[in-house]
Amino acid sequence: MIIVNEHAREFHLQTQNSSYIMKVSPSGHLLQVYYGRRLRHQSDFSALHQQFVSPISGTPCYSKAHPNFALETACVELGTSGKGDFREPALHIEHGDGSRVTDLVYKGYELHDHKVPLPDLPHAIDPNGEAQTLAITLHDTVKAVQVVLYYSVFPYVDAITRSQEVTNQGEESITLERALSFTLDFTHQNFELLSLEGKWANETQLNRRSLSKGVTSIDSKRGVSSSNHNPFLTLVEPSANENNGRCYGFALIYSGNHQAMAEVSPHGLTRVQLGINSFDFRWPLAPGEGFSTPEAVMTFSDKGLNRMSQNFHGFINRHIISPRWQNRLKPVQVNNWEATYFDFNESKLLRLAKKAKKLGVELFVLDDGWFGKRDSDSSSLGDYFDHKTKLPNGVTGIAEKIRDLGLEFGIWVEPEMISEDSELYRKHPEWAMTCPDREPSLGRNQLVLDMANPEVVGYLFAQLCDVFRRTKTSFVKWDHNRNFSDVYSRHLSKDQQHGYYHRYMLGTYDLLFRLQAEFPDILFESCSSGGNRFDMGMLFFMPQTWTSDNTDAVERMSIQYGTSLVFPLNTMGAHVSGRPSHQVLRITPIETRFNVAAFGALGYQLDLTRLTHFEERAIKEQIAWYKQHRQLLQYGRFYRLESPFESNHAQWMVVSETGEEALVGYYQKLQESNRGYERLYPQGLNVEQDYTIETRKQYMNIRQFGELVNGEIPMINLKDRGVFHGIVANRYLQEVDAEIYQLNGDALCYGGLPLKPQFNATEWTEHFRFIGDFGSRIYHIRAKDNDA
Repeated sequence: MIIVNEHAREFHLQTQNSSYIMKVSPSGHLLQVYYGRRLRHQSDFSALHQQFVSPISGTPCYSKAHPNFALETACVELGTSGKGDFREPALHIEHGDGSRVTDLVYKGYELHDHKVPLPDLPHAIDPNGEAQTLAITLHDTVKAVQVVLYYSVFPYVDAITRSQEVTNQGEESITLERALSFTLDFTHQNFELLSLEGKWANETQLNRRSLSKGVTSIDSKRGVSSSNHNPFLTLVEPSANENNGRCYGFALIYSGNHQAMAEVSPHGLTRVQLGINSFDFRWPLAPGEGFSTPEAVMTFSDKGLNRMSQNFHGFINRHIISPRWQNRLKPVQVNNWEATYFDFNESKLLRLAKKAKKLGVELFVLDDGWFGKRDSDSSSLGDYFDHKTKLPNGVTGIAEKIRDLGLEFGIWVEPEMISEDSELYRKHPEWAMTCPDREPSLGRNQLVLDMANPEVVGYLFAQLCDVFRRTKTSFVKWDHNRNFSDVYSRHLSKDQQHGYYHRYMLGTYDLLFRLQAEFPDILFESCSSGGNRFDMGMLFFMPQTWTSDNTDAVERMSIQYGTSLVFPLNTMGAHVSGRPSHQVLRITPIETRFNVAAFGALGYQLDLTRLTHFEERAIKEQIAWYKQHRQLLQYGRFYRLESPFESNHAQWMVVSETGEEALVGYYQKLQESNRGYERLYPQGLNVEQDYTIETRKQYMNIRQFGELVNGEIPMINLKDRGVFHGIVANRYLQEVDAEIYQLNGDALCYGGLPLKPQFNATEWTEHFRFIGDFGSRIYHIRAKDNDA
């Protein structure tokens, strides 16, 4: 709900659990009054207004008419520079005369009973008519510049989106030197900053630190949103944890260079800003032209980080994901990459597909290497014609044969890239992102295509339409395997080069808008060497993202835990891969690999044709179990219970909307000797309900017991690592300790579930759990009335 008090010149934005209040000051500036827990509306909120009763030494007063008012100490809605605010601005303009002073004051507002879309950019959507939009117009006191601030309120997910539109209404050109999406000022400074940082194969690592005087900045200059710093940050009070405390979350609906800043001023105010990175950004506006920033989304929680994450998850699922894909179950897939890499032919792929179908897989995804003469990563990007040596019947032929097996067919593409050894490069070298007279730097043996060039976008659209139509693909994995270098476009003028990073994204978005309209039934998965472009901008077009190239289960505990801070499970591609891990050479149990990947969009990425009997039976049961619980695993309300960043364990859970069913993932890194007792503390259940808790049926390879196995299998004497030991291990499925508990909801949530102790160098009986190194369990919690 948006309430406007025209007499007091106040604006009150309400969601179910939060309030955001602004006012127009006597000087005409739009000021931030309050953001936090929902307040009852009242005739005016003057009691919350900042008091400007005397000038502050060392700070310029705004004007003679307002000698006590100083912008440096005001909580403004859009930071500018040149009139006494020495903090980082959100908007910095060079005017036609070379001056850089901007002073924006209130002009008026419009209220819309719908979400106002953004032109040419991904943005929040409102398919169910839940949102309202407030558009507040500001204008410069001297220059002919107008800025419209957009606030869209999404009440049921406690989210507000913000953006700004700058228009040159004068007769001279102006240049935007910075145009962030929003400013939010707080009158206090007692915050910690939480962000997601990382690198390739090590994405979304939590980084929490205290703010101090000065500017803390996280950004990407890589051309993509990047795995180094996700376009997201949270301000939390120091005592905040997963379930308690105030948290302010901010994320950007954008996929290119970004910048997030948290600044504590000398006077103890805290400023948060987020938007397009001002590095190498200058955007000229001729008379009459305008510029729209990407949308940012903010949410407030006074119930800790879990509630903040649930707000983001609800926002993404209801207001970012295309309506056609909202609440749709993601298929179980097999991807041939780690099974074959580039070394495949039609018969090898068909053997893999046949085994996948037998195990219960629903989708076969053909990864890199099907086109041109691509037998390695050194050639053929851009040449999307069939590799007839590998596929004599072409990709159309293999797609048809896979569909005949009863599987859906998916395909890998990397449209934004080009190989020097390609027909496309030989024909159009000017289409590559390279600088004149410089040898270009390669990444993964490839160059980036100039997506700011409409000819490139048009060519790619035609090529991709041809591939998608003739293969009748239902799934596309869209990759982007290198960061930018040698940034230059032969298509753009000299004055346009400074805005190249953003122009690149506009070209990419243009292509995606066109493909989305042409192929609304294709499920697109975004990938950028894993999670190098995991953001809401890509999710607008592609309902899931390949979370990381690292498929090791232990590494994925941290990666998926961090990713869940913003992104819901149904958007996370998560695969069971081979042993040892191709990324870290770690050997983990097949059940743990599944138990981690099950909390996401499940897939398998290993050679299914070489499975042991043990692995084959385990995987078949895993897939059947996943399908049975897929709705809950992909769309249940998610809680983090124990952090792998702080513990030898990780725990998380999903809960049904009614609270009558839940699944808890329990993971252990290393076995500890003489371990004490453990309790499981679920969240989100109905405390009035009685529950049954039991473990998912899973199996253990007897190799884990070594010579101790003879105590578990009677009348057989196996030599550790002997031939017969190996034969038995590959065929015998030792069911792990089955645990069944019964407890009422309040005791379960408040007292915790006491788990059976772990094996402790004594005889293994039914009273112990054998978890071991890299072991795991999934606990199924059901209301007793629903037991079946």
